[in-house]
Amino acid sequence: MKEIVIISGKGGTGKTSITASFAYLGGKDLIVADCDVDAADMHLLMAPDFAETQAFKSGNVSVINPDQCTLCGRCFDVCRFDAISRSENSYTIDPIACEGCGYCARVCPVQAISIEYPEVGNLFISQIRTGTTMVHARLGIGADNSGKLVAKVKETAKRLAEEQNKKAVIVDGSPGIGCPVVSSLSGASYVVLVTEPTVSGFHDLKRVYDLVHTFHINAGCIINKADLNHTILQSLKTYLAKEGIEVLGEIPYDEEFTSAMTQGKTVIEYSQKIGTLLSKSWNKILGNIDNAKGAPLHSIKDSEESSPIRGTMEEEEPS
Repeated sequence: MKEIVIISGKGGTGKTSITASFAYLGGKDLIVADCDVDAADMHLLMAPDFAETQAFKSGNVSVINPDQCTLCGRCFDVCRFDAISRSENSYTIDPIACEGCGYCARVCPVQAISIEYPEVGNLFISQIRTGTTMVHARLGIGADNSGKLVAKVKETAKRLAEEQNKKAVIVDGSPGIGCPVVSSLSGASYVVLVTEPTVSGFHDLKRVYDLVHTFHINAGCIINKADLNHTILQSLKTYLAKEGIEVLGEIPYDEEFTSAMTQGKTVIEYSQKIGTLLSKSWNKILGNIDNAKGAPLHSIKDSEESSPIRGTMEEEEPS
């Protein structure tokens, strides 16, 4: 069972639109995992039914029991995070500001402060319109431990892939290089980097590839909005060649990406031109991760005359 992780060094490169298109092409052969838990939006394109919801509890916060509190103020004095506020008749703890160190509970002389493990988000297991399962999540506003929630999403997706005998898990990772990205990369078979020929896009591609290289994971790159800046595009391609990163595709800037999103569709459903280009990129990805062990992932036909849209991966006809 393969795991394809799609990430970008920055937001706004079209990563989720491209991931959703690949999920559409993969159809029933895939389990889809949306690991961009801080700003999840893949559900907008995949029409999940939110059939199963699991509460995600993580971290810890201190809570004052007002019935036991003697208003001594020791907790207020020791809190270094300014999480405790006082009024004439009470002390309260702001759960957003609280770092969960527990020192206030230790110094409370009457044990009026307890440590609680809050519900900070939800994990969902849904059936989606491609006829397969998507595991996705939503982290609460201001909540920590997004990396742990990402790990939970991936763990669940892998388990379902094994139980349902799926051929791969496709992961929409978070942008950037932080903890959720590190968690997304864990166990990956292949990484797809999505970038754009801008100064920030090139800079952040280098940063995220340094991270991927640390994990010794093979990677390819899709250059979206490739016609934005020819000079930076050439610099990008020179860098990719130097690092041995295959260019999986060059996608021109096209407002149909936005039009497709407003219709709740993947761009591969909406645009024949972009669909053909992404189909070719998908076939390259499949070719890179197939090996002699296990059943191969089957590529789709990418004829210019026929539609690239498929609900499942279809076997190529023998030559």
